[in-house]
Amino acid sequence: MIIYGKNVIKEAIFAKRTIYKLYVDDQMNDHRFLQFLADKNIKYQKSNKNELNKLSTQQLHQGVVAEVEDYQTYELSDVLDQTKIQQFVILDGIEDPHNLGAVMRTAEAVQLDGIIMSKKGAVPLNATVAKVSSGAIEHVKIILVSNINQAILELKKKGVWVIGTDGNTEKTYDDLPKHVSLAVVMGNEGEGVRPLVKQNCDLLVKIPMYGKINSLNVSVAAALMMYKMKESL
Repeated sequence: MIIYGKNVIKEAIFAKRTIYKLYVDDQMNDHRFLQFLADKNIKYQKSNKNELNKLSTQQLHQGVVAEVEDYQTYELSDVLDQTKIQQFVILDGIEDPHNLGAVMRTAEAVQLDGIIMSKKGAVPLNATVAKVSSGAIEHVKIILVSNINQAILELKKKGVWVIGTDGNTEKTYDDLPKHVSLAVVMGNEGEGVRPLVKQNCDLLVKIPMYGKINSLNVSVAAALMMYKMKESL
């Protein structure tokens, strides 16, 4: 797959991701970045900006594009550990790669145990997700499941409290259970959490809204919920 951007490629190098080809703008004057590549013994090929634009399909590459091995995904059984308190976010139908990348960035900041997504119709782990995540994609486990509702039932069997988000409920994120494993469900950008998914949750909470706008971007809402989850430990 193709990735681009200095931070993304730095994190890929730190994570020892296999880099098949690395292309650097022949006009690059970021000597610190070039020295970083030299220090890590990373070979690269010089290319002009037009070639980099074609490789990355846009112009936000910061003068560096790489072809790397695909990002790893996990099964739920790979990450569930009943011997410790764990925290997850479940993305129920997120479609925008920018939102997924932003959620990843916060998930890495709070050291979330993983992001659970459906295999069907999930946002692919592509260059846009990697760029928006600012390299966090290297450090956050993406767990792909065949069915979100079945995954919720499995989480509950393993002692994980599943919390849905719903603007119409009375309880707020201050009512999250304390000192237990949690998985918070964030819904689709337009439709929110699906009705059957809500029914399978242990609890529904909302983020208090004090202004005239009654909704938040899903990545912002997810960030608020993740920090509230961290407070519950």
